[in-house]
Amino acid sequence: MSFSVAGMDEERGAAAAAAAADEIRRLPAEVNWEMLDKSRFFVLGAALFSGVSAALYPAVVVKTHLQVAPPPQAAAATVRAILCRDGLRGFYRGFGASLAGTVPARALYMAALEATKSSVGPAAVRLGVSEPAASAVASAAAGVSAAVAAQVVWTPVDVVSQRLMVQTGAACRYAGGADAFRKILAADGVRGLYRGFGLSIITYAPSNAVWWASYAMAQRLAWRVVGADRSESYPALMAVQGASAAVAGGAAALVTMPLDTVKTRLQVMETDGMAARPTLGSTMRGLLKEGGWAACYRGLGPRWGSMSLSAATMVTTYEVLKRLSAKEGSLG
Repeated sequence: MSFSVAGMDEERGAAAAAAAADEIRRLPAEVNWEMLDKSRFFVLGAALFSGVSAALYPAVVVKTHLQVAPPPQAAAATVRAILCRDGLRGFYRGFGASLAGTVPARALYMAALEATKSSVGPAAVRLGVSEPAASAVASAAAGVSAAVAAQVVWTPVDVVSQRLMVQTGAACRYAGGADAFRKILAADGVRGLYRGFGLSIITYAPSNAVWWASYAMAQRLAWRVVGADRSESYPALMAVQGASAAVAGGAAALVTMPLDTVKTRLQVMETDGMAARPTLGSTMRGLLKEGGWAACYRGLGPRWGSMSLSAATMVTTYEVLKRLSAKEGSLG
């Protein structure tokens, strides 16, 4: 009797694995690294993501102001203050420096993401991992490697652009991105440009792993609701990918908010020859003293909205980019 039960369990397990594999095969075809025309991919990617960054940049400026302002402020009050003080231009302080880093950072991110995903997924399947699990593992590993690679460029860009974001018209220490770069380098050396690098890795590597893995799973769940037979419909494809990305982005924003607040404070704080260089511990203690754990979530609204919208926009743009960059005949 026990042998028949074991046999039935094995049959059910095999049937479930076969059903999962069939479900993945019915989903929209994945455009992997080998299928891409790399030059077209990077040129089109630079143009598309620069446009997306420009649209979402004001939310980043508001979030940064909320995180570094000593007394707690409402997002609406911060928006009004920026608008009254600097006009619309105030929402784009530091954008030139940020945009200059967007192209190489995105290139590193996309290259690491696709190369890792294309190598880890097949390797996991060869080791006997089921296709759904292999897809999630590959997405998580790709997210970690992409985050680490991009932070090599993004951390100095963040330090420079955030300093520019929070300076006011009455106390402008920096004339622009190049001037900020030179002054930070002169005051703190290369270490000053990479302030918060370790914390950025701690924040974004797990966040990216969770984000890409949850995005892959959310897509599969969404297609079960919508029906995989509708995957050939371009509007349905964009809607499912966008909704899945928005959910994953919002969850990642909530989980990583305290670390992001500390990182932003650490990167924006000025130092002079007499003052002690700020550390992770001193920054965290100062933040908790200022407003308790609630202070760690200042700017959550703008960051939640920005990351959800950014995720939905970036992913749909990214998927379109991959299809536009696919080599002739690679999609069948």
